[in-house]
Amino acid sequence: MAAQNPQSDGTSPSGFQEDDLPRHAGSQTGRPGSFRRPTVAWILLFFAGLLEVVWAFSMKRSEGFTRLAPSLITVIAMIASFALLARAMRDLPLGTAYTIWTGIGAVGAFVLGIVALGEQATPMRIAAAALIVGGLVLMKLSEG
Repeated sequence: MAAQNPQSDGTSPSGFQEDDLPRHAGSQTGRPGSFRRPTVAWILLFFAGLLEVVWAFSMKRSEGFTRLAPSLITVIAMIASFALLARAMRDLPLGTAYTIWTGIGAVGAFVLGIVALGEQATPMRIAAAALIVGGLVLMKLSEG
């Protein structure tokens, strides 16, 4: 709960500092530039999702972590993806951020599997991917 009357030291009467309080998309903290935080969070989340595609593809190429280069790319991309997701979650709701992140990864890996690995593009698989994309759009629109 946000403080109604912050004290001069940046804490509320209950002792919480402004940075201790949860934030979400559309919130205004009163700090200069805070109106841009949700936009930055969405950009970070997008790149976190792309890195999820990278690590999934590299994991496939690692052949069960038996090949060094793809294994290293997998681990590095995982760490970077999680770091960007964690940063985005500072300003976006958990459910929204996690859903968008996994959705980008799922659809991206699906497309990359078809394009780069020759996996099947059956009507049922394409319809399933389209439903995921539709859900991602609805989730984004629900955040305003």
